[in-house]
Amino acid sequence: MRGRDDGRRLGAAELGGDLGERATLVQFSSAFCAPCRATRRVLGEIAGMVPGVTHVEIDAEASLDLVRELEILKTPTVLVLDAGGRVVRRAAGQPRKADVIAALGEAVRAGFREQ
Repeated sequence: MRGRDDGRRLGAAELGGDLGERATLVQFSSAFCAPCRATRRVLGEIAGMVPGVTHVEIDAEASLDLVRELEILKTPTVLVLDAGGRVVRRAAGQPRKADVIAALGEAVRAGFREQ
């Protein structure tokens, strides 16, 4: 997973759900996107394994203002947020499980440093 969003923060209002205590995996999906289904499984599995991590899925077509604001160009796009909602990493396309876990480690460390 690569890319940064220069400290951009997202909160419950934008996400339509609460942030994770340690980190949040935000997935932008669309209805007929096969890689989105696989990504949903991977992110759900990781969120289930790692305490304090939440997975939030956002329908890109229903959230066009946010999609434009964040410059989401394809689905799936995954954002990894630290505990404060700051975007730490972003990836377009189906991410590898190992890359998501590594990005989560960075998000947790980033959130820890801010406390």
